[in-house]
Amino acid sequence: MSGIYIGYHFTVEPKEPGVEILIAQLGETPFESFIETESGFSAYIQKELWYEDILNDIQLLQSDAFVVKYTLEEIEQVNWNQEWEKNFEPIMVDNACYVRAPFHEKKDVEYDIVIEPKMSFGTGHHETTHMMIQHLLETDLKGKKTLDMGCGTAILAILTEMKGAKPIDAIDIDNWCHLNSIENAERNNCNNISVYEGDAALLKGKKYDVIIANINRNILLNDMQQYVDCLNPNGTLFLSGFYEEDIPTIDASCTKKGLKFIKKQQRNNWVALKYIN
Repeated sequence: MSGIYIGYHFTVEPKEPGVEILIAQLGETPFESFIETESGFSAYIQKELWYEDILNDIQLLQSDAFVVKYTLEEIEQVNWNQEWEKNFEPIMVDNACYVRAPFHEKKDVEYDIVIEPKMSFGTGHHETTHMMIQHLLETDLKGKKTLDMGCGTAILAILTEMKGAKPIDAIDIDNWCHLNSIENAERNNCNNISVYEGDAALLKGKKYDVIIANINRNILLNDMQQYVDCLNPNGTLFLSGFYEEDIPTIDASCTKKGLKFIKKQQRNNWVALKYIN
């Protein structure tokens, strides 16, 4: 993607969990790429989508718990691949799943996932993706029909195929994520993943044994009934993309629809929940 961008360079204290919270809140605006730095992160937005008051409704910036400073600059023709290569570090999850870029050395692990993240969310670095990987590592997925909703880079769909799930649908509303997911599925030699561009409207009439939805609180609450309608008897639903304080609201929605809570993963203030039908 080319064109003129506005780059915001944030310093955040304390960095954890400030950076994650601020990125999540900026993700609700037209900012489309976030690259972590030593003292915070950089966020990029197309100049034509930028407006002067864009940060006015960002809650963390009003909080006394964090000190946030930033500078901004106009950038022409951002080389996203170069930016990612400069900043993307491989990660290991529970000594079983290694997530890396194509230019990183391979490690001898059970699940070696190669991701070219570009501007998509889901490199494994974010707490929510990391926790979803942990949930999936603990789950028997052999032969399970699976949905990765809000797939981002398709990292979670790729892991489910590596663990024997099939067939797998990966859905994201963002065109960049849709294309990136296709590319990453091919890169990891996945033959059972079908990638679709769209939202929960695509789920009508579908049935799954496992549904993964790592999105955000409001979308999850809005689409929860559709997830439940798509879940086979004894099916499993994994939810993430929200904070610990959101659990009562999410749980009330799930239990009201007949789901049973099984397990919680937590990293910093982020959580990932497991339910069964």
